[in-house]
Amino acid sequence: MFGSIDRRVMELARRHGVKVMPLVVNEGFHQPSLRRLLADSAAQRRAVRTLVELCRDNGFWGIQFDIENINLQDRDRFTTWYSEAARALHGAGCTISIAVVHRPEESPGPSGYHRFLYESWRAGYDLKALGAVGDFISIMSYSQHTRRTPPGPQAGLPWMRAVVDYFLRFVPPEKLSLGIPLWGEHWFTRDDPALPERARSWSETVSWSWGTGLAERHSAPLQWDSIQGVTWGYYDSGGTFEWLFLEDVRSFQAKLALVKARKLRGFSAWVLGPEDERIWEVLR
Repeated sequence: MFGSIDRRVMELARRHGVKVMPLVVNEGFHQPSLRRLLADSAAQRRAVRTLVELCRDNGFWGIQFDIENINLQDRDRFTTWYSEAARALHGAGCTISIAVVHRPEESPGPSGYHRFLYESWRAGYDLKALGAVGDFISIMSYSQHTRRTPPGPQAGLPWMRAVVDYFLRFVPPEKLSLGIPLWGEHWFTRDDPALPERARSWSETVSWSWGTGLAERHSAPLQWDSIQGVTWGYYDSGGTFEWLFLEDVRSFQAKLALVKARKLRGFSAWVLGPEDERIWEVLR
């Protein structure tokens, strides 16, 4: 294990009474490496000891697991590792939580893409077991649409409700934190010399200010979709449309309303920096 926390961040957090819970991440979400770890009980024990020492020695509130790209066949082994980490961290007076990839239904879904998500990203989490041994779960209820999909919202409200309601079948609301995206996406055609066709559809992350700047530059009107809870627009670029789906203060408020309606623990924002700054007035 490697990584560190900026000393200045810790000092600032202590001055303001902010609890610090670092993420432990499997590097690059590389599935073969994770599978090797989950097959090696000695390596898992070393990892757990290291996490306990880091939490205790640095005065962290706790540790959050952000382990992704778990194959369905490794589900039980991962649950065992997380359970052992929970026992050890709780024994040291630390909190443990886990970020879990979105899942809106029991079945894999209608397409090969959904089967891929099911087998390597969604079904590797035993939600009931993880919720029972840990202190809370942060639902990664975002990335509904990505560079791998057609243009669409990061977290449309109907889809997000389905994700939350599925999780609530296994985990009580006081142990669930809703993941709220604070960034937008810009879809466009990208040149890719490695492909025979030399180009592909692609998307990039944009901040609220950059996304609205793109819309203004191209005289593209932005529209509010009250059903999906997202601001969106498109414009012509050499005869090809480019699309924007942006998170703003209205989408943030709509997602906070879902937190309250389902009586959830709270929310987990990803990530600070690209947000519409008006959300801070809402939170204040």
